[in-house]
Amino acid sequence: MGLRNIFRRRTGLSRGGPTGATVRAAEGADAAHLRAFVSTRRGVEGFVEPRTTVSEVTLLLVAHDGEWTRRRVPSVKWAHDFANRLGVPSYDAAVVGIPQRMREYNRRQKQGEKAPNPFSSPAPPRPTSPDA
Repeated sequence: MGLRNIFRRRTGLSRGGPTGATVRAAEGADAAHLRAFVSTRRGVEGFVEPRTTVSEVTLLLVAHDGEWTRRRVPSVKWAHDFANRLGVPSYDAAVVGIPQRMREYNRRQKQGEKAPNPFSSPAPPRPTSPDA
């Protein structure tokens, strides 16, 4: 028995990536979270991320302002069907990439910036007349 076979047996890994024992499928809570994200934000788009050796298929949802969430899903087909049922456009992230607004949102969050809200900003100062 070679060293590679010993390693494979101990870790549960095979050439195809993670085995079913170490990967969990999307659960009802994940679908509920994604549904809630879509219903409470506007301009949401879905980006289906393919399976890799490290993670399963994920659905990345990005709102108009760049706020985002990501959850594991059972399959690429499930992700596109889910997005279509909710009226959310969905794209293959491996083809189109991740939107710039998400990177900008992450940068703002890292810097502690808040998105400007025109309804909560104080009114600009009134110009004073020279007669007063």
